[in-house]
Amino acid sequence: MPIVFIPTPWRDLTGGLARVEVEGRTVGEVVEALEHRFPGIQQRLCRGDSLAPGLQVAIGDAMTTRGLRASVQPESEVHFLPAIGGG
Repeated sequence: MPIVFIPTPWRDLTGGLARVEVEGRTVGEVVEALEHRFPGIQQRLCRGDSLAPGLQVAIGDAMTTRGLRASVQPESEVHFLPAIGGG
């Protein structure tokens, strides 16, 4: 199963877990599995059928532009990365 790394600001929804394993063949399916296990997390990750503004997803060590449609393999590591502002 894919391993999802949970950013610190969202760990209140996972009981403090930093990473969890969930089923899914796409990022969207992974998000649905997370929501089933941790109600409320989908609202933080998504806006409608897209990732929330300012949020990126990396599968393994590669960023993807496919958002929720990106493919995920059973051995994948999925990272949701909030945008970091500064200047």
